[in-house]
Formats: sequence, C-alpha cells, structure tokens
Amino acid sequence: MLDLVIRNGLICDGSGAPAYRGDVGVRDGRIVAVGEVSGEARETVDAGGRVIAPGFIDPHTHYDAQLVWDGLAQPSLEHGVTTVMPGNCSLSLAPLRAEHRDLLGATFRKIEEMPKNAFDAGLTWTWESFADYLAAIRSGLGVNVAPLVGHSLVRLWVMGLDARERAATDAEIAEMQRLLAECLDAGAVGMSGSWVDIDHELRPVPARLAEPKELDALCATLGEKGGILQIVPEFWDADLLCARIDLLADLSRKHNIATTFSPLFDSNAAPELVGIALDRVRLQTAHGARVVPQMQTRPIDLSFDLGAPMSTFATLPGWWAMTLLPHTEKLAQLRDPERRAALAAEMDHFMMPIGLQIDFADSYVKRMGTPDAALIGRRVGDIAAERGCHIAEAIIDIALADDLATSFGLDAIGHNDDAKIATMLADPLIGIGAGDGGAHVTNFATYGDTGYLFSRYVRGFDAMPLETAVRKLTHDVAQLWGLRQRGLLRPGYAADVVVFDAETIDRGPEIPVEDLPADGFRYIRRASGIDRVFVNGALAYSQDAGYAPPRAGVIAERIAA
Repeated sequence: MLDLVIRNGLICDGSGAPAYRGDVGVRDGRIVAVGEVSGEARETVDAGGRVIAPGFIDPHTHYDAQLVWDGLAQPSLEHGVTTVMPGNCSLSLAPLRAEHRDLLGATFRKIEEMPKNAFDAGLTWTWESFADYLAAIRSGLGVNVAPLVGHSLVRLWVMGLDARERAATDAEIAEMQRLLAECLDAGAVGMSGSWVDIDHELRPVPARLAEPKELDALCATLGEKGGILQIVPEFWDADLLCARIDLLADLSRKHNIATTFSPLFDSNAAPELVGIALDRVRLQTAHGARVVPQMQTRPIDLSFDLGAPMSTFATLPGWWAMTLLPHTEKLAQLRDPERRAALAAEMDHFMMPIGLQIDFADSYVKRMGTPDAALIGRRVGDIAAERGCHIAEAIIDIALADDLATSFGLDAIGHNDDAKIATMLADPLIGIGAGDGGAHVTNFATYGDTGYLFSRYVRGFDAMPLETAVRKLTHDVAQLWGLRQRGLLRPGYAADVVVFDAETIDRGPEIPVEDLPADGFRYIRRASGIDRVFVNGALAYSQDAGYAPPRAGVIAERIAA
C-alpha cells in the first residue's frame, strides 16, 4: 500500500519536459510512481488540476541561526521551498570554538542584519564542530537543509584571531583542508567565500585575507569530496566581476568542481554589467567551466530606521555613526541643530551604495511604533515640502516623534527593469537564487522569489514556459549542487512535492510580524496559490491549515565525488 497518492494534477516533473496530467505515488518518503498510479493509499489528495512539481530549492539563504529555533524556515516553506542552503557568503555557525562566539555573532548580525536581541535570545550555543551544529538542528527540521561551511569559519578555527590579520602558512592551509574535509563528511555540500564582506569593526571577513594558494588548496579538497564553491564577488563592477568569473572558471576546470556566485543583479548605476558578465560566463562555460551566476527575481527594496545601523547608511558615515550611539545620546544628537545640519548636508552629497541609486525624497513612512494615519505610506519628499524643511529633517522629526520606532521604505531602487530582467532570467546560464532568506529581516522581506518568478515572468512577461520556471527552481539547482535524488519527480527520488495553482501563485505584500525570539519583528511575505507542500512525503504546509506538525526535514545528501 502507498502512503500517499496525489491525483489529478498537471505534472511538471522538473526536467523541463512538457507537463502532462497524472498522479504521483509516495511510499516511505520516496516517490514510487509518476503518471498513472494504481492501488490503494493511506492518504489520497486531489490536486484538482493544479500543478504538481518537485519542491523548490533555494540556493542562497542565511537560515543558519533561525534553524536553531525554527526548523520550518518560515515563511520559505509556504512559498514551496523544501530545501534551503544556509552558510553562504563565507559565514556559517560552525565550526566555531566557544571563545569566538561573540566575534562571529557580531559579524553575522552586522552582515546579515539580524537584530541582536533576537539572535541572542534564539541561540543556545551547544556546538563547536560542524557535525555538532547539524546534530543541534536535525531533530527539529521541517525543511531539508543542504548547508555550506563558511571559509571565514574554517580560517578562524585553524588560525584563531590571526585569521583576521594575515595570510595562512602552508601548515595552516593543510589543516584547513583537513577541517574542510571533516565538515564535508559531516554533511556540508560545499564551502562559501566572499571577496566583499566586512565585519562589525569594518574589517574584511577572514576569507578575504586568503592568498590564491589557500583558495586553490581548499578547492582541491572540494574536488576530492564533490563539494561546490559559492562566492560573493565584486558584483557592482564589470571588470572586477569578469576577473572573478575567470578565476572561478580556472578553479572549476582545475579541480572539477561546480562554482556559483551571487548576486548578479541589474541596476541603472551599471546598466551594461549583467550583459558583460553573462558574456564572460558564456565564454568560460564553452571552455568547460561550471560557473553559475545567481539572480533574484524581485526588485531591490530597502528599509531603514534610526534605531540601528543598516546598509542604507553604508555610504553615509555621519548617519551610520549616529545610529551606533546609545538611545539617549542618539536622541540628543538628533535634536541638536548643528548636528542636524551636518546630517542634512551629508544626505545632499553622498556616494551611492554599491550598484544602487537612492533618492531619500522617494522614501516613505513604512512602519511606526505608534501609527499616525497622516504619515503612514506617505512620501518623505512630500512631507518635507509641506513642512518647508530638508528631507533629512523630515526623517529625523518623524522618527523623534515616534521614539525612533519609525521605519522608512525605499522600493525598487535596483533590479527593477522588468522587461530586461525577464530576458536575463530566461537565459539557461543564469540560475534563480540570491534570495537571502533569514537575513536582513528588519530591512526588507526576501521571501517569495519563487512565486514572483511565476506571477511576473511566466504569467506577466511570458519570458519562459511554466515547465522551464519549475526546472530552474528544482532540477537545475539540484544538479549544480550535486544533491542526491532531489529536484525531479522520479521513482526513487525524495518525495519533496509542491502543489500550486499556476494562475495565482505569487508572493503577498510585505508585512511586519513579531515572530522572532524576544518578540523581535521582521518583514515577511505570505504565499499565494500554494495549495500543499510535502517534505520527504509528509505534509509540511497547506493553504487551508498552515504549517503541519510533522518534522520530516533532513540534512540533504550530496552525490559522492
């Protein structure tokens, strides 16, 4: 007898082949039949003509911390995501010696913009090794996890605080190789690195201090074990990005590894960049390299408030320094006429953040501690004009009146030429990714890139057929990352299945929720058009009942080298 049959659906099996009407049979967490499925089952689900597809795979997340207290990786699961890859951008939560926990916590919170109170309240550190971290989260998983180990963590374990200061010796590199192999054997699917990130003290993350021979040696270990390399390159500069693509291509060919970089996004600040980078990827692919850029589907939105430093203020040193002050000192500065004038002047003449174009006059009042109907949703430039003041003063005065609890929004400030992006996303060399789930939680909602792919680019722009969009979210990712028996609806494969309505699947509006530890708030998006999500054969989410009790997620296995 089967455990589950999903009948009467439009099967998009993940391969990109034409969809067809049929059923899917499941036993013991595995797919056993696809097409015409006969026989009895303990549970039968009528798909009602909706799409039956493999569970979506998100290759760029930062759920490392959230998985400790939320093994469902909410709300990604309700968007059809059944497998997540945490540990990107050189940062994982293991391997980590106890004496370095505060350092990593501060670094992680700065780069991934996680509120300190939620991070500290949600994490009970019980591990040091990578294997022990996986053991700490394994029993509570409702979603599959294919984790990366961060290069910065490997360096920090081997070199201690010297990892932040210097290049490694040959002996240290050899020890890093041994440690990386240990992490891969424990369940890591690869290693992540970064050529751009800075920590809470504005210093390069340890991975950036690695000499070429160190990265080459670690890639040799990845090649021996069948692991992937993920990197964050200088994504805002075409020349630097092409140089990095060449380097990744060389590593890919030399060590027979897959490499992926993220993000690749379009911006009016560098309108030719994506085309130039894609031409270089096409050239290197033709010469046998595996270098896959990850592109998000959504426009880039940002939020900011005056309560804490945020990436919006990255090129505004006066504003950044002000947000670092204790609350009472911050209030005093914001009320001081001389300081206010200096902040206004800085806003008039600032360098744009990398790859973006910001006009603070276009920001709007997004969220307030004490809502004011006369302000919510209104453009700051219009409010400033009404008050006869500088836009900086309008931002400051609105925030002061709300005890700095007001959040301001900047929508679609990059990656927002939809017609252009439609063509890019359809390119077979571009992967869907760079979602950042679990990070930047009070800055913007990263969730729902999957639904947005269908609503905006399949239905809206007709940029690709339904079957191609499903393939890009499933088999393409599983194949690149070497995930064993995932990403397709095939007998023997894991029964990760999403049932959705092709005409209504979408992401909902961005909303604030207070569901982080210590009553912390974050922005999320709910899913639309997702009927059911199964993880390893168990119902994990349904549109009618929400998240289901079974925790059937596992540490996803990679194909052996």
